[in-house]
Amino acid sequence: MKSKTISTEEFDRRFDEGEDVSASVDWDAARRPNREVKRVNVDFPVWMVRALDKEADRLGVSRQALIKFVLDSHLQGGSRRCE
Repeated sequence: MKSKTISTEEFDRRFDEGEDVSASVDWDAARRPNREVKRVNVDFPVWMVRALDKEADRLGVSRQALIKFVLDSHLQGGSRRCE
């Protein structure tokens, strides 16, 4: 779908007035800051993969989701809990 081009000021004005500005957004080019994906490969020992799978099964999530959660929790200072 081709978007209708308007100025930033016009977009902001229309948005602030509650107007539907979705026709002016190029959704295919939209980005989510700090949410871009970068694929990485990590090798784990077999015992760790088994432990990850066991915990992922217990929580009802995928191995990838568990790894992301644990890493995010650790990088955020360990304040999040998964239970």
